[in-house]
Amino acid sequence: MNNETMTYEYTVVRQFAIATVILGIVGMLVGVLIASQLAWPILNFDTPWLSFGRLRPLHTNAVVFGFGGSALFATSYYVVQRTCHVKLFAPKLAQFTFYGWMLVIVSAVITLPLGYTSTKEYAELEWPIDLLITVVWVSYAVVFFGTIAKRRVKHIYVANWFFGSFILTVAMLHIVNSAALPVTFLKSYSAYAGVQDAMIQWWYGHNAVGFFLTAGFLGIMYYFIPKQAERPVYSYRLSVVHFWALAFTYIWAGPHHLHYTALPDWTQSLGMAFSLILLAPSWGGMINGIMTLSGAWEKLRSDPILKFLIVSVSFYGMSTFEGPMMAIKTVNALSHYTDWTIGHVHSGALGWVAMVSIGAMYFLIPKLFNTELYSQKLVETHFWIATIGIVLYITSMWISGIMQGLMWRAINNDGTLTYSFVESVQAMHPFYIVRAGGGLLFLIGMLIMAYNVTKTIAQGKAIHAVIPEPAAAH
Repeated sequence: MNNETMTYEYTVVRQFAIATVILGIVGMLVGVLIASQLAWPILNFDTPWLSFGRLRPLHTNAVVFGFGGSALFATSYYVVQRTCHVKLFAPKLAQFTFYGWMLVIVSAVITLPLGYTSTKEYAELEWPIDLLITVVWVSYAVVFFGTIAKRRVKHIYVANWFFGSFILTVAMLHIVNSAALPVTFLKSYSAYAGVQDAMIQWWYGHNAVGFFLTAGFLGIMYYFIPKQAERPVYSYRLSVVHFWALAFTYIWAGPHHLHYTALPDWTQSLGMAFSLILLAPSWGGMINGIMTLSGAWEKLRSDPILKFLIVSVSFYGMSTFEGPMMAIKTVNALSHYTDWTIGHVHSGALGWVAMVSIGAMYFLIPKLFNTELYSQKLVETHFWIATIGIVLYITSMWISGIMQGLMWRAINNDGTLTYSFVESVQAMHPFYIVRAGGGLLFLIGMLIMAYNVTKTIAQGKAIHAVIPEPAAAH
């Protein structure tokens, strides 16, 4: 066997890992700015491309697809090679996915502040960029499934099932929801209209959460927690049940975003029912992740990377309890359109997705550069700053959201509304300041990470690890 076939393809993993840190800072910086704009509207600077309406989709795209997407590319490319004992299939195509994905993010950074938008949540990018996303995604699928096809071990490890389902489902969601009729180079109209458009949008929108932000990151959980804890997965059988139960259930939950709208009542009820069923597999997965630490609980005291990974799974459990609860129609009557939803989203996005990604990057980057982390102490500092930031963020949004819901539905004896809308906006102001502060703490944590990672890379050197012989244990 020549030396070429003996090493893993780490270049593209390194590129995506570094991009994860950089795009995390960019996306969260925009997040802190728009959170501050809600508290202090003067920060819109009376400039259209700096206004909340233009920057909010930039924030979601940069964080979800820039930061989160890069973390998924990096970890899936790493994990699929390590668990299949082969080099990436078509490394040049993998390289294309990096440059193509970065071009997508740069296009978002240019077009969204200029106001070019399809107006679909999490799918705001206009049709030429959508086409580029499709090409990059198909290339990603070819690389990933090509690697699995040429594996040298019979078994396909569970993390790869999660990564694979995320890749396939996101492709389907993106193509169907982005179907549009172009009228100019940067303007198109959705192929659907009215309530059908809303239905397809939230089938896409909720499953972007379900597969992009859940299944993909569960792939990270199932590889990196056992690795960092040096313990096998608590229950491999449970991980397989977790996978199939999520895959079959999540896809039906979208209509819970459309309670009390023109969507037919039976469809709303179906979305609610599947959302409630979803609690079981989600908590099965959370228990599996946390119980992997059985017999090694003391490691949590001394290992800050494990803190990130385990606390992220705790937030996953919390978010996946809260989501089904908020999908219940009577609860939704209070929570819908309020900041409670924003709190829920960010307990998932910051607590689960960002924390598990950060933990995985702290594990991965030293290995990719054949060195030790520059400072474990800084990882510990980052952990506590980030955790405090998340708690401030979500608790302020819970209080603000429940208060909003109660103020909006309060009625006087004569049937008139007790509060005007402006009064509810005034009441939210202090909580918006706390939320901006929580977001700022999380951003500071990311800057600490950037410093730590830069120092780590500076003291190491890029390496290509040797692929073990097929007989070697994983």
